[in-house]
Amino acid sequence: MTTASVYSLAVPKNSSFSNIGDARSRATEDALAHPKDLTRIYRERYGVSRVAANKYVQKLEAEGWLSRSGPGTRPVYSPGYRRLLVRTYQLAGLEEDIPWEFEFSPAFSLRPNVRLIAQHGFTEMVNNAIDHSQGSEVSILMTQDEANVTLQVSDNGIGIFRKIAAALELVDLRQALFELAKGKFTTDPSKHSGEGVFFTSRMFDGFVIEANGLTYSHFQPERDFLQEVGETKTIGTRVIMRIGLESARTTAEVFQQFMDAPEDYGFTKTVVPMNLARYGDEGLVSRSQARRLIARFDRFKTVMLDFAGVDAIGQAFADELFRVYANEHPDVALAPLNMTDQVTQMWRRAIVAQRR
Repeated sequence: MTTASVYSLAVPKNSSFSNIGDARSRATEDALAHPKDLTRIYRERYGVSRVAANKYVQKLEAEGWLSRSGPGTRPVYSPGYRRLLVRTYQLAGLEEDIPWEFEFSPAFSLRPNVRLIAQHGFTEMVNNAIDHSQGSEVSILMTQDEANVTLQVSDNGIGIFRKIAAALELVDLRQALFELAKGKFTTDPSKHSGEGVFFTSRMFDGFVIEANGLTYSHFQPERDFLQEVGETKTIGTRVIMRIGLESARTTAEVFQQFMDAPEDYGFTKTVVPMNLARYGDEGLVSRSQARRLIARFDRFKTVMLDFAGVDAIGQAFADELFRVYANEHPDVALAPLNMTDQVTQMWRRAIVAQRR
């Protein structure tokens, strides 16, 4: 399943080309602002007859954009199970919690735990656009259907992967993506802990970042993907987040997974998707690859190395990772997961060599 198919948003293709399409895209906010006089609003806005305006209302109700209550002669409308809100803000002077509190949160019907996750993703990604993107504006789209709520945050800046690559003086943008996936990296440590993207990606069922010709996707359970789409005309960074309305996940349990509480309440554990350490079809065979991989491991107490999707590794790669690095950093526990028989064999060989 492709990213595009997973994250196609619930906006009809003709939404900008007809009155009813425009009414769909504005139905949620119209129902909140004009619950008792939608027909009049549509008559005046679109210059149509009362009969035509009534048909708009009936169609939106049938499609799930509106919900009707009250007497038949004087109905009261509210947002239906399908909801949509789109806004664009200038980044200068923007405070990320204000749009959420006063515009987006009131427009959606979410369980408390899902609402808190949506709030976390919204404010973290908008704040990243404010502090890091070097852009001038951010566009936010939020949708809800019968099963999911989806958030999309897009800025017009330089792109997150290019920003990280410049800060770390990396030649390859794909390495910037890998550093982001590890967690605890920020280009502005005075303002950020580097935990925002990591934890946000684990809270949602699906999390996608598109920037600089690269797409990073994280899906529940721990599955990470990298797609190279090449240079495009798209500028800036787009983040897409989706979670099921019935999800039982909480922000607290996600944080707990990567802490050693009650002994330590810091961000002490990380999961490293080893398949992202490969570029294209290349294998994980060299010491140089291992050295790039282990950068900043020493910021954690436990590094879980997820080998899902990696069929084999080379002896030199395994030796550098499991013997050389382990000897030099005895305070960092390396915990390999999802190993094939071949990877297990290379790991055991390195472990035996380490103990000699």
